[in-house]
Amino acid sequence: MNGFPWGDFGVNLAWAGGAALAVMLVTFAVAVRKGLHRIVDSAWGIGFTAVAVVTWAASADTGDPARRALVTVLTAVWGLRLAVHIGRRGRGHGEDPRYERMLSRAPGNRNVYALRMVYLLQGALVWLVSLPVQAAQYIPGPVTAVAWAGTALWAVGVAFEAVGDAQLARFKADPASRGRIMDRGLWRYTRHPNYFGDFCVWWGLFLMTCDSWAAAAVSVVSPVVMSLLLTRGSGKRLLERHMAGRPGYAEYAARTSGFFPLPPRR
Repeated sequence: MNGFPWGDFGVNLAWAGGAALAVMLVTFAVAVRKGLHRIVDSAWGIGFTAVAVVTWAASADTGDPARRALVTVLTAVWGLRLAVHIGRRGRGHGEDPRYERMLSRAPGNRNVYALRMVYLLQGALVWLVSLPVQAAQYIPGPVTAVAWAGTALWAVGVAFEAVGDAQLARFKADPASRGRIMDRGLWRYTRHPNYFGDFCVWWGLFLMTCDSWAAAAVSVVSPVVMSLLLTRGSGKRLLERHMAGRPGYAEYAARTSGFFPLPPRR
């Protein structure tokens, strides 16, 4: 499909960057007031939702209305569910140990260091990873089978995230689970159903851009970056390093797929 509106899309990149920055700055102000920087994790999903909504408004005269609405709704459902889940999970807890360790090494003011190394960095990542959300809404043509396939992959991803998070929450709430490793439900087939779900969500949103070679070309960096973050960055690798010393985890890792869902090994 030809005729991708590069000029309008270029302006939208600035609007999207402003939306992501605004979410992070507001979150930073709240975090400083509360003395708790872990709330930035909830802002991750809210940032993507803000970018989707701003892009939906900015692309009104350019993109296909059905595709714009679909992409915005998919992004908002994923982002807001994630924000609510993380917010509930962290309620009543103190600072996240990751941020505490980072800020304990801050050269100078802790809050200024957090603004630079956490909030602005996450805002930049929201802007970069959201490229499919932005580009898809500027495609003028109607939704095709490829985009619907992306929607189906997105649905698989959200299901893995939501079900995996719910199963883990129930497991942790059960006193009989104390000292045990979660290896039930989806966690029996992959050690990271929520990260695998995130992987599916972003490759699904990328497929929404594939009705236009230009939109796909400018957006493919997004699922690639997200996949690397999930498998080699702050996702799977750091969590498994944290879990490695727990009793029973080595046996669990030996029989359970590290990412893609597979039958357990004997």
